[in-house]
Amino acid sequence: MSTDQNQKLDQYLGKRFKGDFRMAGHKFWPSMDKLPEDFLSLAAKFDSIVPVFTNVIFDTSQAHANTIFSQMFEWLDLVVDKASQHPEVLFVIRAHPDETRKGKSSQESVLSWAADRGIDEFPNIKLIGPDETLSSYELIQQAKFTMVYNSSIGLEGTLLGSAVLCAGKARYTQYPTVFYPESRMAYEHTLESFLVNKQIQIPPIFYDQARKFLYYQLYRASLPFNEFLFEHPTPGYVQLKKFSRKSLRPGNSATVDCVVNGILDATEFLLENDLQ
Repeated sequence: MSTDQNQKLDQYLGKRFKGDFRMAGHKFWPSMDKLPEDFLSLAAKFDSIVPVFTNVIFDTSQAHANTIFSQMFEWLDLVVDKASQHPEVLFVIRAHPDETRKGKSSQESVLSWAADRGIDEFPNIKLIGPDETLSSYELIQQAKFTMVYNSSIGLEGTLLGSAVLCAGKARYTQYPTVFYPESRMAYEHTLESFLVNKQIQIPPIFYDQARKFLYYQLYRASLPFNEFLFEHPTPGYVQLKKFSRKSLRPGNSATVDCVVNGILDATEFLLENDLQ
């Protein structure tokens, strides 16, 4: 990556780690709070912290995510089993903020799973609900290592210097960016070794590849349709603008050209030049 590209990515990450970002027209974090004193007091009673970041199961990524586990809740059941075996570790399970988003709330949620499993009875499991605004990034910085299913925060965890153990196939697991075992047996072995070993060696290539992957995702693979769409009053929805048919002709829109060429010529759906 060039100096300009690195600077652009650093500026983006500086905002991202403060919760200042939008996805699909939705701002997930109206505010992002520091870890409260009561949490820090709880964490001080344990040898280490392991945050566990979940997904919403209706997310389209779940169609291909289940390669090691049959579903996310099977993975969470393993987390509970490991918590019972390692009372010295505080497992912090964070429910995805999309679970309770108005108009998209999940019918099968981590909160419901936690109630069914009696998570409150485990002194070394802390559940953080989807509406709580404490900083996931501060949590990662306090962690011995980070567990994710296939959430994008796994990539961010690597960029924050954390060892990230991924349990589901994600868009970034095809590159060396996180620890992603090939089987259930290998996953459990890796998890146990992370829990018992004092130090975890992170391959340096993870950080470099994570930066390159995220830059490409943001500025080459993300196709901007802002000339054709505007935000709907309902968060996360968009509407078509009124536009001339001429704007769809070759050479008038880099985004349209990219889509048309991808369909007709089987080229990659990537912009020729970086987004500004």
